[in-house]
Amino acid sequence: MIRYALQCGESHEFEGWFRDSADFDKQSKRGVVTCPACGSTKVEKQLMAPAVSSPKKTEAASPAAPDMLRLAVADPRRAELVEALRELRKSVTSNADYVGKQFSEEARKIHYKETEPRGIYGEASPEEAKALAEEGIEFHPLPTLPEDRN
Repeated sequence: MIRYALQCGESHEFEGWFRDSADFDKQSKRGVVTCPACGSTKVEKQLMAPAVSSPKKTEAASPAAPDMLRLAVADPRRAELVEALRELRKSVTSNADYVGKQFSEEARKIHYKETEPRGIYGEASPEEAKALAEEGIEFHPLPTLPEDRN
């Protein structure tokens, strides 16, 4: 296993464990490596000092006792944020038309007033999303929820 220091496009820092470097690359390309703070899939590895093991451990090298674990407490606001994102996504999917892989085409038709304006949601590749943004077509990705990663 390898631990990486990661940072999303919004500068949130976090860490992730992967089987190896190739595993991180595969997961990142599939969009399953996401920021726990904002859900962004634009995640990059950060510079890290390598962890080098030596046969002799010293007290200076390990400030905590060997049988102690370093733990972190989850931010209680995270649960509130996840619930708010869950409600936002539920509202969108309840009040908009699902257009599947035709999202880019339908978004253009609405933007260029070729069809009646309405809320839509669906799928778009990163290339399609970039093209929509370059055309000035406003859209927002649906938030990724923890259960989406299973």
